Amino acid sequence: MNNRNRGKNTGDDTLFGSENQISKLRLAVEDMQYLLSREYPEKAASDLVGNRYRLKTRQIQALRGASASIQQLDNRQLKHVGTSDLKDKTVYLDGFNVLILLESLLSEAYVFEGLDGCIRDLSGVHGTYKRVNQTLRAVELVASFYRKSQIDQLVWIFDKPVSNSGRIKQIILEFAEEHQLNWDADLQYNPDKFLAESSAIVISSDAWILDHCKEWFNLIGYLITEESIPVNLIKMK
Repeated sequence: MNNRNRGKNTGDDTLFGSENQISKLRLAVEDMQYLLSREYPEKAASDLVGNRYRLKTRQIQALRGASASIQQLDNRQLKHVGTSDLKDKTVYLDGFNVLILLESLLSEAYVFEGLDGCIRDLSGVHGTYKRVNQTLRAVELVASFYRKSQIDQLVWIFDKPVSNSGRIKQIILEFAEEHQLNWDADLQYNPDKFLAESSAIVISSDAWILDHCKEWFNLIGYLITEESIPVNLIKMK
């Protein structure tokens, strides 16, 4: 029996559970955008803003995930596509990015809507992926989206160097076969670069991928609305 989940860390309610902390984070995001738009390096900007507002490590992590320069936001918006643009297309999905984010929000962890409208969390793979209680539900949500959007083929891209990536690939392929879904799954040594250079529409909330890909779709935002998922969502603007 698997009893793991990706819920809140100890102390997250203190860092993110009050209006005072959320207001402070929103001000920090405004300052961060100002600095990034003037070409300050991200780390230098987050250190400066974090010191000003006395942010803790996980608050700084949320700050960096939510922030972007005006130029980045304009670029991402130009490449963002709607649900109707997905019909009959092949779409590439950033496997661990999407799966872990869905597992987190289904576990009632805090997630954050950034300036670009993307949802991000505070979890990570850290070299090993471990299936949790919410994994199957996360895959089922992607399947629901796949059917409703009438995508031709959905290709899950996973990090080959991550331990258990081969196992989750097999789980995805077995699920697809069982439910008669036109899915594929692939392991890549550098999935970010692979997705960024693909000519296909990409599903990811990874900032670097969004800055460099051809087109992208905001799956997590879509699912929260379409599936009415209860979620601890903090809007950072």
